[in-house]
Amino acid sequence: MINTDDLIRFLNKNEISFFTGVPDSVLKSFTFSIKKNHISVNNEGTAISLAAGYYLSTKKLPCIYMQNSGLGNAINPLISITNKNVYSIPSLLLIGWRGSPNSKDEPQHYAKGKITQNLLKLLGIKFCILRENKDYFKLEKLIKYSKKKSETVACLIEKGTLVGKTKKLINNNYKISRYDFMKRLVDLIKIKLNIISSTGFISRELNDILKKNKNSKIRPFYMVGGMGHSSSLALGTSLKTKKINICLDGDGSLLMHTGSLGISSKYGNKNYKYILFRNDSHESVGNQTTNSKHIDFRLLSKAFKFKSYFLIENENEIKKTLSRFLKTKGPVFLEVRIKSGSINNLGRPKNLKNIKSNFMRY
Repeated sequence: MINTDDLIRFLNKNEISFFTGVPDSVLKSFTFSIKKNHISVNNEGTAISLAAGYYLSTKKLPCIYMQNSGLGNAINPLISITNKNVYSIPSLLLIGWRGSPNSKDEPQHYAKGKITQNLLKLLGIKFCILRENKDYFKLEKLIKYSKKKSETVACLIEKGTLVGKTKKLINNNYKISRYDFMKRLVDLIKIKLNIISSTGFISRELNDILKKNKNSKIRPFYMVGGMGHSSSLALGTSLKTKKINICLDGDGSLLMHTGSLGISSKYGNKNYKYILFRNDSHESVGNQTTNSKHIDFRLLSKAFKFKSYFLIENENEIKKTLSRFLKTKGPVFLEVRIKSGSINNLGRPKNLKNIKSNFMRY
């Protein structure tokens, strides 16, 4: 096991003192241990580009942290900007390795975990695996190589490797429970319609609610992965049907691929409805803060030309505003400000291929 404070000190000793990335559950204690020179971003590609700019202005090696699923977002700048055959800009990638061969994990993480090492090899990125203190020499060797050759290198860290402080739930002063809101939404819906729910607690809670409500006419599709892509998938499912399609999204997910909303609002029909759960945190991966606090989502929805915007902040607004939202022709945007926290012993969607088949059945 690796103590995160020791890891930070090791990186500082090797002249790495700038950190950027996207929060991850495997690395959550690491992100909470960073004291300064830290910028948490919305997208891994953004982190690669930001770190490249930092290196160009300082000649100092930056550290970029991410979950291995985030390599998909990072590939473009890794190939077209920082690659040794392009600008040859060095950095250290600290990657939380979900779905590694030694771990117990979900199908979407196994799919990426199985190919992570080969993907790094394909990208021409040398890497090591940090499991215990004796592995520091491997990491130090890579850092020296990165500086000498001006190349990006990577360090893989498996689930359970890091030990250190974490944070309790963020007290954002919002009043509404996400679970209770979704339960009321499900109870209010009496017609057949589609709900596409974002990855994390949103899908897990909706799955739990619908399992307990056998008579619901809702046809769900749970985005167990693909953070930031739920609004686009919901747009796709809405195009050739008259059924209402509701996208349930989180603020961290929205910010990862914000531009997708511009496509949804432009091409969405009157049956396209978007609900944003805002709690200002990446709750499912460790309660790290998102970059939502300085964003006015009403103005954002207006800029993207949604036909209507609704806001729910208090429980006594739910029934009336939600009814108006469901009756309003889309594309329409609803922001729900929710407190952090979920129910205990929350399960996950299972039998994913059956979920797909049921969704496509009618």
